[in-house]
Amino acid sequence: MGNHYRTGGYLPLLVLVAACGERQPVFPEHADIPVAPAQAEPSLASPSEAQPGTADGDRPTPPEAPAPAPAPPPPVASTTPTAAVAPEPVAEAPEPAAAAVPRPQAQALAVPAPITEIIDAIDRYDSDRDLDAGRHPGELLAFLGLERGMHVGELFAGKGYTTELLARRVGTTGTVWAENPPALLKVVGRQYGERLGKGVMQNTNRVDQPADAPWPTEARNLDAVVIVLAYHDAAWLGVDRNAMNKAAFDALKHGGEYVVVDHAAATGRGASDAKTLHRIEEDTVVREVLSAGFHKTESAAFLRNPDDARDWNASPAAAGDKRGTSDRFVLKFVRP
Repeated sequence: MGNHYRTGGYLPLLVLVAACGERQPVFPEHADIPVAPAQAEPSLASPSEAQPGTADGDRPTPPEAPAPAPAPPPPVASTTPTAAVAPEPVAEAPEPAAAAVPRPQAQALAVPAPITEIIDAIDRYDSDRDLDAGRHPGELLAFLGLERGMHVGELFAGKGYTTELLARRVGTTGTVWAENPPALLKVVGRQYGERLGKGVMQNTNRVDQPADAPWPTEARNLDAVVIVLAYHDAAWLGVDRNAMNKAAFDALKHGGEYVVVDHAAATGRGASDAKTLHRIEEDTVVREVLSAGFHKTESAAFLRNPDDARDWNASPAAAGDKRGTSDRFVLKFVRP
């Protein structure tokens, strides 16, 4: 078995990734203009009514016509201002609801034959095989792109499910640095120790150190660092994630890859569900890792599940029959 690196007990713990309208105003109507009454026609005396004693041919003088009645004065426009009628408010049409961003669908990755042989190895634990359907180890190794002879670091190795896959992939000419915080070892130490005794694990160095100071000085120029289903643990355990990510950055060679796999929290939740639901928002992880100097290169969707409500506890001890069905993101960053 490889070297064993320990430090004093340290509280934080990290689980390594690898595989473990408008109206017009209304105006008042016009007032009707009154019509002057019709004038009476003057009456003329008839011939039979001629006064006696008049000379022949004389006609009586007709009475003077009465003076016409004075015309009524024209209507005077009112000087009282007419109150303007306020237009009725026009109800604004409600803004259409923002369309929900569709969640990624699962997309399988092709698994090369050499990786399939690793997954099918007869000396793998049955307990590991039981997890394979939910963990997709072949696709994880394919996404990592590791080759024989490479050097890899793992944060939060746990019981070593992913650790063993890494060890088998890089082979006897490669090296795995498997970190577990001392506090986590109190829970997984026995199973982890038994696994490290397997012949296939002789290229693996056990590192018992806190996650925010994980690597011995020998762990440098690594090809990859992985943390699988444990970044959220670093959040709720109070690990200095900036220091953890910077340590991964410093341990990698230029062009080396940092791969993070974890249970997705709902949009806007950040790290709020890290302890209660064992989930963390993808955007939070991206932002924190980029701040350490990494560049994001790609992601994979082989662990995506858009039907996951993301409101249940994804911890292995609490998930029950749902274990292996959570919506999980797989992110790859590179040290420039």
